Amino acid sequence: MRTYTIKSLFKHPFAFSITIRSKTTSAQYVASRARDATFEKLMDKYKNFVKVIAIQDLILSNPNKTPPCISLDFLSKLSQKLHLNRGAPSFLRKYPHIFHIFYDPTKSQAFCRLTGTALEISRKEEEAVNASLPLVVDRLVRLLFMSTSKSLPLRAVFKVWRELGLPDDFEDSVIVKNPNLFRLCDGNEPSTHVLKLVGEFPDNHFTAAVENWRVTECCREDCSVDRMGIRAKVKEWQSLPYLGPYEDLTEKKKTKAGLKRLEKRAVAIVHEFLSLTVEKMVEVEKISHFMNCFGIDMNMRDLFLDHPGMFYLSIKGKRHTVFLREAYERGRLIDPNPVYDVRRKLLDLVFLGRHDMLESGSENENVG
Repeated sequence: MRTYTIKSLFKHPFAFSITIRSKTTSAQYVASRARDATFEKLMDKYKNFVKVIAIQDLILSNPNKTPPCISLDFLSKLSQKLHLNRGAPSFLRKYPHIFHIFYDPTKSQAFCRLTGTALEISRKEEEAVNASLPLVVDRLVRLLFMSTSKSLPLRAVFKVWRELGLPDDFEDSVIVKNPNLFRLCDGNEPSTHVLKLVGEFPDNHFTAAVENWRVTECCREDCSVDRMGIRAKVKEWQSLPYLGPYEDLTEKKKTKAGLKRLEKRAVAIVHEFLSLTVEKMVEVEKISHFMNCFGIDMNMRDLFLDHPGMFYLSIKGKRHTVFLREAYERGRLIDPNPVYDVRRKLLDLVFLGRHDMLESGSENENVG
């Protein structure tokens, strides 16, 4: 619990003023803070998009059937785990542009498959991921380099494989195929593995995303950074030494100034982490698995709440999700990438829902 917050005045992620707020819990502050309608609208659909992806993965994991499909009985057994509150059939019917329900008389069962449009989007995403493999390798190297030990638990990487744009077989297609960069080792616990960075990189080899942003932003005519007044307004914060996300952690002082420097480093690392993701967003629970490895010992939700000009924390659905504010405009990425573009097409179908159907139920056969 904190007695202060550092609120962002500008889009520049390290331009802050320090203000005082009364003692309150993170939950209370989340509930009372000003909400961004654009992000909340996006998350309102995104919470169902996550469920759509989960069902899509289940369908595509059954390659023995052509086309791949899954029985409604099996899916219904997973309704609680997938948070399908009104049941699987009801959820599937909300998205006829994505799912097609049909009855197989030979098995006396109802099944679900992807529509042709959804299948094509899935194929294009796989192509986009494979075409981005060099970039994916760089993302994984950067993630490992931010770790104080230059290693990460493999299970933590599995948590964010989709967010990083990794192929689903990344152990073979990325790790094994790049032995000059990566090595899998046994972990301290049974049946666990640690991914280690074995490649050598010179000092200042990596440039943090915030540094690239600073150059671009300050060159714009409508730059949101106040070049004349910023120094006076952020003197206390900016005077602290900035430790970049790829620099070794040396700060161990528990003084007030030392803690602020550690917080500034934590902000830099989380900013870089989000910058490495395909959609510049991640669930808080997932990113929390990396904090010990990054040498960050602070409450992540507090960090996001204390820097609202840089991060936006949404609590829609069962998951808390953090966005990199500067990467978005009107609910879309300002600088999209091929994998994001394909995924956005599927998200647009979620937004579409049942609209634009020729007639109600035209995609799905009547299944009781």
